[in-house]
Amino acid sequence: MPANLTPEYINAEQAFRKAKTDDERLSCLEEMLRTIPKHKGTERMQGDIKRRIAKIKLASEKKGGKKGFTHHVDKEGSGQIVLLGGPNTGKSQILKALTNAEPEIAPYPFTTAVPMPGMMRYEDIQIQLIDLPPFSPDHTESWLPELARGADGALLIVDLAGFPLQDIDFILERLDQVKLKLVREPDPSQPFNVSQKRTILVGNRIDLPGSQETFDILRELYGDRYDTTAVSAKEGTGMNELKKLIFDMLHIIRIYPKEPGKPVDRSTPFTVPENSALLDFARVVHKDFLNLKFARVWGKSAKFQGQTITREQALHDGDIVELHL
Repeated sequence: MPANLTPEYINAEQAFRKAKTDDERLSCLEEMLRTIPKHKGTERMQGDIKRRIAKIKLASEKKGGKKGFTHHVDKEGSGQIVLLGGPNTGKSQILKALTNAEPEIAPYPFTTAVPMPGMMRYEDIQIQLIDLPPFSPDHTESWLPELARGADGALLIVDLAGFPLQDIDFILERLDQVKLKLVREPDPSQPFNVSQKRTILVGNRIDLPGSQETFDILRELYGDRYDTTAVSAKEGTGMNELKKLIFDMLHIIRIYPKEPGKPVDRSTPFTVPENSALLDFARVVHKDFLNLKFARVWGKSAKFQGQTITREQALHDGDIVELHL
């Protein structure tokens, strides 16, 4: 398939050949990547440009060049989950399968260059997922660990048809250097300066030959350390199970508000951490409800439906609460 290169791309390529510094070369390469036509005929060219960009950035970091650059994604929905993994593990395809996002998906590494958020619907709530650039010995963005540190949880995604043990070892070692640990549940005995992030280990491409055997090995090695699940983002296998695991990992409950004398509103529940008390829920609804006189509850928290409860009453997932000022 012909590349059909644009004049803008050709000009950027000519400027790249004349560039004398890494900053000039990097600027030209980024312009080449921006202007190159995105189709199957240029996939190898795109991959080559991205590899050259990564190489220059890596050399710049080693020289102490680019410092302080970072990315931030505002939290939305009932939780924020980051997708971590090595190159070509299918993170972007998983994001597309679970959310409304439309990430670029291609069979070459470093397709994801910046954080790509998407909203995953789980029953009646939304959870934010963020696909991140890959962790790779060739190049890992210096800001990745900090963005992961600010999230509510992580998916550690590996390619069951590739070399998952190498990817896992590298990622865990890289995060350990910045005192960030991926765990099933936080360990209170860890030092206060060690950040612990709830994590699910996700084996992708379970549809390919030999992948089940690889997943069985991963589960044996890491099953005590993480919840594990196998999926095929391409075929849609295991997506519902993964959604449930993500919801469970957040340790949140859904509370449905009810105005006095009106039917319950089940369209948009509030979410609060597990073991939250009535007053915690009232605070989330509106600060005025901190002065509530009493509340009624229907659901698991009620000894009888419509029971009046105290401010300290613990709530449960699915409860209906009517607040009275």
